[in-house]
Amino acid sequence: MTDAPVALVCGVDEAGRGPLAGPVFAACVILDPARPIRGLADSKRLAPERREALALRIRERALAFGVASASVDEIDRLNILQATLLAMRRAVECLSLAPGEVLVDGNCCPSLAFPTRAVVGGDARVRVISAASILAKTARDAHMVGLHALRPEYGFHQHKGYGTPEHLDALRRFGACEFHRRSFAPVRATLFVQVPLF
Repeated sequence: MTDAPVALVCGVDEAGRGPLAGPVFAACVILDPARPIRGLADSKRLAPERREALALRIRERALAFGVASASVDEIDRLNILQATLLAMRRAVECLSLAPGEVLVDGNCCPSLAFPTRAVVGGDARVRVISAASILAKTARDAHMVGLHALRPEYGFHQHKGYGTPEHLDALRRFGACEFHRRSFAPVRATLFVQVPLF
């Protein structure tokens, strides 16, 4: 009698729900038990250099992974929660292997063709979700650095689109650009600023 195959567990997490600019990213990972990765943790708790090193290791050693995004237009049209779930579904649909179960960080799950369970705080508690959080964060950070090359006046390479004082100051000075989420209040407020007439 042979052992039943171990069901593949896929972890899913997002990056970029809170920023005022740029897409929201999601990633999913199926880790390989035969090729463990030390140091996995919630991406927000890792130094950027450590995140990048771990992301490379995850891509090399995982059985499968997927990274996807939802655009600024989709965020403004659908709302940030629905856009996040869309990015998560797109990431899972990229997988080359079918998981037996999908574990999603947070309290909401995308509609998937596989058994799916939400895990609150999963990015800090479940290794496979931690791995997904690292891939999502590093992919989005790289994307925002690319946007900085197109719109350097906003400093996207530094704050990655989050509402830092520097970013809010740039919004006041230059107004919103095509990469800003117009449905977010700080951006929306800049769209209605009256320019004094002289």
